[in-house]
Amino acid sequence: MNDLAPLLTPEGRALLDAVRGTAPADELAVATRLRRDHPAELVSAALGQARLRQRAAAKFGDEDAGRMFFTPNGVEQSTRASVAAYRAERFRALGVRSVADLCSGIGGDAIALARAGIRVLAVDHDPLTAAAARANAEALGLAELIEVREADVTDIDTSPYDAVFVDPARRGGRGRIFDPEAYSPPLSWAVQAATKAPHAALKIAPGIPHEAIPAEAEAEWISDGGDVKEAVLWFGTDPGAVRATLLPGPRTLLGRGLPDPQVRPLGRYLYEPDGAAIRAHLVAEVAEELTGGLIDETIAYVTADELHPTPYATAYEITDQLPFNVKKLKALLREREVGILTVKKRGSAVEPEELRRKALPKPHGRNAVTVFLTRVAGAPTMLLGQPA
Repeated sequence: MNDLAPLLTPEGRALLDAVRGTAPADELAVATRLRRDHPAELVSAALGQARLRQRAAAKFGDEDAGRMFFTPNGVEQSTRASVAAYRAERFRALGVRSVADLCSGIGGDAIALARAGIRVLAVDHDPLTAAAARANAEALGLAELIEVREADVTDIDTSPYDAVFVDPARRGGRGRIFDPEAYSPPLSWAVQAATKAPHAALKIAPGIPHEAIPAEAEAEWISDGGDVKEAVLWFGTDPGAVRATLLPGPRTLLGRGLPDPQVRPLGRYLYEPDGAAIRAHLVAEVAEELTGGLIDETIAYVTADELHPTPYATAYEITDQLPFNVKKLKALLREREVGILTVKKRGSAVEPEELRRKALPKPHGRNAVTVFLTRVAGAPTMLLGQPA
C-alpha cells in the first residue's frame, strides 16, 4: 500500500493501535487474526507502519514515534530529534520566526522548528513523503505552524521566509552519495538558495571535503552521544568559522586556526577525540586543551602525561605499549585473566573482530582491557589500557 490515507481513517487508526508493539515473531499470528475482520492490505499496511515506528523510536523517542507516520526512506534519512531540536534552537536564537524547509522528508526538522515556535513551510516532491509529513504535523498538534507542500524545491519562492533549511538527498540507487554535486538538489543549488535568505542551514554529509565548503559559510559538525550525525553549513552567522558540537549539552569547540600538534612520546594517557572534533579538523584545539601531542603525525590520538577532564575526548590510561604481535597479546591477556576485550583501531588494516577472535578465543576472567591498534611514530603498535 503506497497511500497513507487508509491508515488515517478510524479503521486504520484502530488497527495501528491494535498492532502497536507487535514483535516480529508474532506478526503472522496477529495478521491472521486481524484479517478476519479487516482487509488484508490494510492489516499489512498497519503492521508495516508498526515496524517503521519501532525503528523510528531510536531517533524520535517512543512517544512521538508511536504517533507518527513513516516511510522506509523517511526513517533512514530523517534527522535525530535531539539534533533537530538543537538546530531549531540555533535558528530561534538568531531571531528566525519562519523557515522554508526544503527537502523536508517526513517532517522531523519541521517538527523541531515548530516546537521552537517557528512557522515552517515543509516542501517535498514525493507525494507519500509529503503525506507523511502532513499527517505527522497533525498527529503532534503542530499543523497550525507547519504548512506541507508537495512540490519541486527549485520552484519555491523562499523570499517571504526569514531562513532556509535544505536537507538534500544523499542516497541514490547504489547507496550513499559522496559527491556534493550529485546530491539532490546539488550542493551548488542549495548554496545559491541559502545566500538569498538572511539566514540558512544546509545539512551535508560529515565526510564532505573541507575544500568543498564555501568561504561564506560557517561549518559545524555535530555528534550525539559520541556518534557523528551530520555536518551543517550555516549562512548569515560567522563566515569561515569551524565548530564541533557535542550533544547532549550542547558543548561547542570553536576552531582557532591552530597548527597541527607536535608528535611526542607516548604519555600515561591516551585521548580519543570525539568524532565531530576529528571531522572538523579540530584535533589541534583538543590537544592544546589537554597540553598534549600526537602519537603519530597521521593519527588522531592525543597523548599527555596528566589526566585532564574534557568533553571533547575520551581518556584512557595506558599500561602497555607493544609492537603488533598477536601471540604476545594473547599471552598477556591470558596472564592478566582478561575476559572482556574492547578493540579500537586507527591507522591499522586489522579488523577489530578478527583480532578479538584470535587474541581471546575463549574469554575467561573478569578483567577488562581496551586494545588500540594504531601507529606510534610510524610503527604498527598495540596500546593496552583502560578508561581513565
